[in-house]
Amino acid sequence: MKILVTGSAGFIGYFLTKKLLERGDDVTGIDNINEYYDVNLKYARLADNGIDRTSIAWNKPVKSRRYNNYRFIKLNLEDKREIITLFKKEKFDLVAHLAAQAGVRYSMSNPDVYIQSNITGFLNVLEACRQNNILHLVYASSSSVYGLNEQMPFSVTQCTNHPVSLYAATKKSNELMAHVYSHLFNIPTTGLRFFTVYGPWGRPDMACFLFADAIMKGQPITVYNQGKMKRDFTYIDDIVEGIVHVLDKPAAPAFAWNGLSPDPSCSSAPYRIYNIGNDNPVELMDFIREIEMNCGKKAKIEMKDLERSDVLTTWADINDLATNFDYRPTTPVQTGLRQFIAWYRQFYAVEQVEIDHLNKAY
Repeated sequence: MKILVTGSAGFIGYFLTKKLLERGDDVTGIDNINEYYDVNLKYARLADNGIDRTSIAWNKPVKSRRYNNYRFIKLNLEDKREIITLFKKEKFDLVAHLAAQAGVRYSMSNPDVYIQSNITGFLNVLEACRQNNILHLVYASSSSVYGLNEQMPFSVTQCTNHPVSLYAATKKSNELMAHVYSHLFNIPTTGLRFFTVYGPWGRPDMACFLFADAIMKGQPITVYNQGKMKRDFTYIDDIVEGIVHVLDKPAAPAFAWNGLSPDPSCSSAPYRIYNIGNDNPVELMDFIREIEMNCGKKAKIEMKDLERSDVLTTWADINDLATNFDYRPTTPVQTGLRQFIAWYRQFYAVEQVEIDHLNKAY
């Protein structure tokens, strides 16, 4: 298959690109390599997939030195002309749209970039899919869309009309926009609500990386709501495996769908929404203790009140994913954090610390 991966210098995009390349797909990756977090990490991900940093330039294809079936283009989603031209030239079969401006708290102080990337950029991708007969568009949504909903676990059949961040609102908007294009133009679209993804090569703004980095450096970590929060932490390999399962099976109309009692996760159009999470919420303080044990150091914790953009708990109901794709994430947090800390030590050349004495404390 000929597949476009947007956000291929990003955390999930990097791993998905590698997975598709290694199974033999012809992959084109695009990313604008913005400075939301350390671009050196993004360039390192690209380099690991064979893309030479010195060869990268705007709107210029760069062939991978590692994979004959991969090329990368530095490109802005907001550049409609370049997006449309790329789709028309390459004639992709499938699109995995992972590029977006991420971050819940960042959206409070920088709202404009979310509209530009997550709304205008997504519209450009939808238009390009419409004009080029894409077989399936799979795009990243987020568990953040559940907002003020307190029904647990979060199910794709529940209401998501009360987001608490602009980031979440843009992701909800993406789901609505995708439905319009599925309904009007018969484009199969599937939105995936990711739940707190972590693992090697992860984003520095996410809890796993933030905590481990600060602990390693002897710096304090900020913990909100006295640590009384739960997250459905999901390991990167499980996320990517889920994406591939979904990508290979285009959304189809739900023929039992009833407009008198509409299920928001599907439609009479070829449209679906799924959660991808571990289905096992973890107490935040337990998560921190696990990081401490792997780092070999105790955390210096600064407690703060809950922010209005935060939710107390996330928990993914993944029954639809399991039923339709015979797939469930399986990686426990203990395993995932070991893998992350091992990568962190290697990537940042952190000396291994004896941790037996700390393990005994738990």
